[in-house]
Amino acid sequence: MLLGIKDIIDILLVAFILFAIYRILRRSGASNLFWGILAFIFTWLLVSYVFHLELTSALFDRFVSVGAIALIVIFQEEIRSFFYRIGARFNVEHFKERWSKIKHEQNVQKQIDAVANACEHMSASKTGALIVITNQQELKTFADTGEIIDATLSMRLVENIFFKNTPLHDGALIIRNGRVWAAACILPVSKRTDLPKRYGLRHRAALGLTEKTDATAIVVSEETGTISIAKGETIRPVTPKELEQELALAFGMETNEKK
Repeated sequence: MLLGIKDIIDILLVAFILFAIYRILRRSGASNLFWGILAFIFTWLLVSYVFHLELTSALFDRFVSVGAIALIVIFQEEIRSFFYRIGARFNVEHFKERWSKIKHEQNVQKQIDAVANACEHMSASKTGALIVITNQQELKTFADTGEIIDATLSMRLVENIFFKNTPLHDGALIIRNGRVWAAACILPVSKRTDLPKRYGLRHRAALGLTEKTDATAIVVSEETGTISIAKGETIRPVTPKELEQELALAFGMETNEKK
């Protein structure tokens, strides 16, 4: 006899109910009771549906009807908690909150992709770039040294700003709250003397800012196309995958490795 869709659904529902009952009893410290109940039900099914023992089956039926009421009385708090959690999952406000969180994560991911893809394209074409992503500290002093844009963040916009023939390509691009805040901004230059000679003015400016603030700075080298990340007092080259991970942290999204 082949199993139909209804049979599969039936089996899954019974498995779910049994698992839910097991979790309720385990939380209450009565998991042994679950196995006892399961053994009783198995015996009842054998007596009633396999061996067809009418008298014994009738006796078991009485125990089942009384036992079900007894279990409800004994575990009423656990059962109430179980149904409360089910209700919370299907609550309209829960779905709204979940949907809002999903939309937010999608928007943040778009911002991460926009910066990451722009950096990879500029790296391939050896287009110099300096991008700053703000954190908690206010960078208005530095934003005021450039041109306030306040535009939606996109890959094309970032690439166009750093295109060599545009008037905004010199200086830093500052991103705040997922938006392009300002461009052609002047940043303080690090005075450290231990930096490798391959680090040019953009790298020193990136490090100069991150030494004094909690911002994250990304540099694309015009000479080599290398992408580097500056955070705190460190600056290092990164791969495309590492860039996405650092951007996820900078935009406030937890990476898979952190989860």
